[in-house]
Amino acid sequence: MSFEYSVETLNLTKYYQLGDTIVKAVENVSIQIHKGEYLSLMGPSGSGKTTLFKLIGGLDKPTRGQVFIENIDISKLDAYELAWLRCRKIGYIFQTFNLIPILTAIENVSLPMIFANVPKQERIKRARELLEKVGLLERVNHKPLELSGGQQQRVAIARALANNPSIILADEPTGNLDLNTGLNITHLLKKINRDNNVTIFCATHDYKILEVSDRIVWIRDGKIEKVETRNYIRKNK
Repeated sequence: MSFEYSVETLNLTKYYQLGDTIVKAVENVSIQIHKGEYLSLMGPSGSGKTTLFKLIGGLDKPTRGQVFIENIDISKLDAYELAWLRCRKIGYIFQTFNLIPILTAIENVSLPMIFANVPKQERIKRARELLEKVGLLERVNHKPLELSGGQQQRVAIARALANNPSIILADEPTGNLDLNTGLNITHLLKKINRDNNVTIFCATHDYKILEVSDRIVWIRDGKIEKVETRNYIRKNK
């Protein structure tokens, strides 16, 4: 089945009730992300980036509007179908890494493959290959607290790739990292995007990521302000 967009949202809206106040976290957002594109969502804290990330990833339900993942309207999926899609189509990377502290690096990377019913020997083989890909083969038996922040994020990236997803959603992937480590993670994500033709949607306020993005969507107060290409930004610095 062919499709033009990896991700498409139509009038996506999310309101929260906070006491007597309605918070308009995301309002009427319509974006299209092409297959193999690296698209970054830029905006200050509280602009709606994380909410939009969760809506696109099926981690939260919209107040109204639609999310399509490879032409599939995820609002039409039941709980089992949505879990299947999230497990096999989408890899998630979070600012706080979200690694399980009692598991080693290889066990953390293997975990999504258990949910996908991948046989044990294949899980171990693929987890080792992915940790080698992100430069951590010598750390396969280390637990998260035995790793630096950058190493933990590399484990999280390997875990996101465990089930060969076609889309990676990254929420502030460099937010907890120092400048040089953040730059290394940025380049690693771009390499994965280029080598594997994986679509990357990155919610961030890290301007280093602009250099590797094909397009940048600017969001403020839950609304899209503008969309720019990397080349346009370079020419107008």
